[in-house]
Amino acid sequence: MKKIRYSVAMSLDGYIAGPNGEADWITIDPDINFTEIWAQFDTLLMGRRTYEAASARLGRDPIERKRAVVISRTLRQTDHPGVTVLPEPSRDQIQSIRSQSKKDIWLFGGAELFRFLLDMGEVDTVEVSIVPVLLGAGIPLLSPPAHQTKLKLSGHKVYNSGRVSLTYEVQH
Repeated sequence: MKKIRYSVAMSLDGYIAGPNGEADWITIDPDINFTEIWAQFDTLLMGRRTYEAASARLGRDPIERKRAVVISRTLRQTDHPGVTVLPEPSRDQIQSIRSQSKKDIWLFGGAELFRFLLDMGEVDTVEVSIVPVLLGAGIPLLSPPAHQTKLKLSGHKVYNSGRVSLTYEVQH
């Protein structure tokens, strides 16, 4: 069964987006091979706000080349034929997504969705790329209320830019 990997950029003070959802502080690091990272996944799992932001920034084409599953109570499937819209994902639906994937699944952005899936026991790794910036406010990595979750460091890399990538295995 393929892993669900929460892979996200975060400011040094723990935010994944600014107070209004802005991500302009997330710079492209020339030492990170995004094409190589993107190739590790065949499925994207995201919330509505992340889907809308990613579609605006990247366009729909890169997202729709992967199997994209958007968790949303407000989007209608008929308005978004290139993605699968799930209003309230169940454990069975998440297991079905896992079984249909040939590669790992990228839990792409979204603190609320991360917390929801973490509480379900459906997140396997937390991969945080710490960007050397202090935002002072914004959307935290994990939205409250959250339960304590034990993690085990399984990888790390320091880049010349000062960015640090950390990979943790979730201890179920």
